[in-house]
Amino acid sequence: MNEEKASAYIIELLNQALARELQVSVQYMLQHAVGASQGLTGSTMPSSDKLDKFVSSHSPYFLPGTTLKKIAITEMRHAEAISERIVNLGGKPTTQPAKITLDMNAIAMLENDREQERSAIELYKTIITSAEKEHDEKTTALFKSILKEEESHHRMFSELLV
Repeated sequence: MNEEKASAYIIELLNQALARELQVSVQYMLQHAVGASQGLTGSTMPSSDKLDKFVSSHSPYFLPGTTLKKIAITEMRHAEAISERIVNLGGKPTTQPAKITLDMNAIAMLENDREQERSAIELYKTIITSAEKEHDEKTTALFKSILKEEESHHRMFSELLV
């Protein structure tokens, strides 16, 4: 059995990341369901139809890259990897997601999603710096990989709001 250890500070940061990933995986999946069933059109949508194609992956069209449902699944994979890392470092993973927000207005929803990704980027940069200071190459590599995906999600939400 591998007996890696990390400081309590790193474990706390990883649990913050895990709570965030649990939150957005559920939040994005619910947003996808609402968007797919309610259509989020008219006054709730910007004038571009690319947002409608993004929100509902049941549409025959897909936004290049991914959909809310696919992003939710990616976020769940992040949660899985982070929880495994916490356990490997001797910590106990949180079971509580951060606060889930479900807006019924597409613009408000995407603004919130963009903010979630922005705050994740800040947190993950802190984790990378802290893990580097503790010479924890596995945590550093994990969060560098996750960070790239979060930056991509942030870009996508930002572009949809233009």
